[in-house]
Amino acid sequence: MEEKNNLGTTDDLELIAAINEGDEAAFEALYYRHRDWVVNLAHRWTEDRELAFDVLQETFFYFARKFPGFRLTGKLQTFLFPVVRNLSLTALRKSKRYRTGDEGNQLEEMPAAAQEAGGAEQLGAVVASLPVEQRDVLLLRFVDDLSLEEISETLGIPPGTVKSRLHNALEALRKSPRTKKYFGL
Repeated sequence: MEEKNNLGTTDDLELIAAINEGDEAAFEALYYRHRDWVVNLAHRWTEDRELAFDVLQETFFYFARKFPGFRLTGKLQTFLFPVVRNLSLTALRKSKRYRTGDEGNQLEEMPAAAQEAGGAEQLGAVVASLPVEQRDVLLLRFVDDLSLEEISETLGIPPGTVKSRLHNALEALRKSPRTKKYFGL
């Protein structure tokens, strides 16, 4: 039991080194440390909790296949982000293929319903309406608390592009009548 307690305070790089040496408890510790983040990130794209949990499973299955021999050169979230994104978008595409016509109509009506809602739903609807590139940068910065440099590394884009996308996203939020109250305008 004491070994698991030590794993909880070990950083990701040390856990990865332990996994490379065959320590299954270290992989479990990484899983429990990052699972909520993965599910929440997957939910951003899928908007479906069940799909998000499927993505969680697929993400860590993919990650487990990298061992032994995996080397982490940055933050684990930076490595996992594109994996979660790609798996989420794939899961979303597959799930849409299996929906009936009635469900498709309900999905198209959801944004209008979200627009009529108040408070956080309105903010969420405006954020959801942003172009995906701006939304990703905005959420990585303010939800996941990544620095501009970390976002640049995560998305594989120059820091100037990150700044531009963040600026454009914030400007769109400032200009939206539904979100002006959040900016004190």
